Amino acid sequence: MQKIDETDNGSSRSFGDNPISFEELGIEPTVMKAISGLGFKHPTPIQQEVIPLLFGNKNDLIGLAQTGTGKTAAFGLPLVQYASSQSTTTKVLILSPTRELCVQITNDLKNFAKYKERIRVVPIYGGASLETQARELKKGAQIIAATPGRMLDMINRGKADVSQIETLVLDEADEMLNMGFKEELDSILENTPPGKRTLLFAATMSRDIERIALNFMKDPIEITIGKKNQGAENVNHIYYLVHAKDRYLVLKRIADYNPNIYSIIFCRTRLETQEIADKLMKDGYNADALHGDLSQAQRDNVMQKFRVRNLQMLVATDVAARGLDVEGLTHIINYNLPEDIDQYTHRSGRTGRAGKSGVSIAIINLKEKYKIRNIEKIIGKKFKQEQVPNGREICEKQLFDLIDRMEKVDVYNEEIKGFLPTIYKKLEWLDREELIKRFVSIEFNHFLDYYKNTRDINEDKKRESDGMCRFFINMGRKDDLTPQLLIGLVNDISRRLSIKIGKIDIMHSFSFFEADANYKDDILKAFNRKKFKGHKIIAEEAEPYNGKKTKEKDHKKKKRKKTGKQNLGDKSKKRGQSKSLYV
Repeated sequence: MQKIDETDNGSSRSFGDNPISFEELGIEPTVMKAISGLGFKHPTPIQQEVIPLLFGNKNDLIGLAQTGTGKTAAFGLPLVQYASSQSTTTKVLILSPTRELCVQITNDLKNFAKYKERIRVVPIYGGASLETQARELKKGAQIIAATPGRMLDMINRGKADVSQIETLVLDEADEMLNMGFKEELDSILENTPPGKRTLLFAATMSRDIERIALNFMKDPIEITIGKKNQGAENVNHIYYLVHAKDRYLVLKRIADYNPNIYSIIFCRTRLETQEIADKLMKDGYNADALHGDLSQAQRDNVMQKFRVRNLQMLVATDVAARGLDVEGLTHIINYNLPEDIDQYTHRSGRTGRAGKSGVSIAIINLKEKYKIRNIEKIIGKKFKQEQVPNGREICEKQLFDLIDRMEKVDVYNEEIKGFLPTIYKKLEWLDREELIKRFVSIEFNHFLDYYKNTRDINEDKKRESDGMCRFFINMGRKDDLTPQLLIGLVNDISRRLSIKIGKIDIMHSFSFFEADANYKDDILKAFNRKKFKGHKIIAEEAEPYNGKKTKEKDHKKKKRKKTGKQNLGDKSKKRGQSKSLYV
């Protein structure tokens, strides 16, 4: 496989003193006329690399780049230019994961082909009339843009013929596989001719993508814009460390601290998505939910309101939000981190587009802190821990936002002129300072009242304030670990003889212990380099002890994930038993 890596140190001329033009890439005048009307000026890095290759040879191609980097135009412009009006036989099939992306690709290609005669691009997707789509296909279509499920249905019904296609495009291929379309993709690919060219575009290079390349592509050229699986360059990644029960309070403070927020809030389940959206709406925020339980008409209504910014916050599941293309998002909020941490790249890549900056926020508790380190390795960037804004900070932000809006408000002098004499007379008893204070207070008082006596909800290792920090270790009774032996391990491995040890809980397959917080980094670093009875030790910071009895079932799943093993004998043992020792 030939590989082309386009990084900041690469050959891209997009941002140099002499930027490359679309004409130099080989775009013909009729297509140039169309994209000039769309505001296209200079090609993005992915377009610079892909377009000449599609014009220059017939190789298969893998393009790895983040969402919002111009991938649709990278493959769409050459495909439209190649399209011939002499035949209505389908020569190009473009597969994408969602209805929204399918429609977006269709509209983009129709716009590119605006000045080319008799070029038909037909969208095929679920949630719309199958009969209507079948009639459109019967009229002929040089290019079909489709979702996998509905496309396979059309093929099986004999309504679509892909046996003569010359180019197959798999857009957001990693998303299609994440959504469970593997079998549909395999079946569709089996109906296409062996001599076709395959173009695969994705944000991440997963094992499934490698499998497709191995089984269905011939010596593909791989183009990588930035580093593989890397997060978008213009996105700042921060996290708030709080108790799980305070997540919603944190979300509200984020919204209040950012009065002009325009964001997607990601939740894990449909139920949680609807619950959070309902809470936000009840509390007066411009929000709504997007999840799989909505009808297509409901989805369209929600998305239309969000696109025109009648909604500031869209609460969504990963599946429902896939393929959405919304410009100008200021924040991505991870109400919960995704189960598959690779999915974080897709979430955060929805902001910070087109040269603008964006913020990706994760709301986490101490048990989830290890996931932040794992994500940092994937995206090649560091998270910054920030303090949840307090009441004073939020009120200050809201106050100055109110003043900014007042300064910029449009005044319709003619319309208001007739009311002014009465207004002046009614307010003449107020001096300038009092008038300003009362004006500001009309909208500002409810923030002052709400945040007057609110508590600090940051979870900054409260046990550390008492001088102790709690740790998790992947060793327990099955490893013959005892409190005395653990104390010895702490002092021996850290090479200190006087570390203060607090409460110890020895479980069957793992343990918790408290130690002097001043030595937290020393303990973690020392333990994670050692082995105990031939097994690698894994130590992590844990949630502070809350006075409740530790239950092994609450942590067994995490332990198995770390070790890749299942302790089948655990089920026969009484859960929750532990030895506790204060020293």
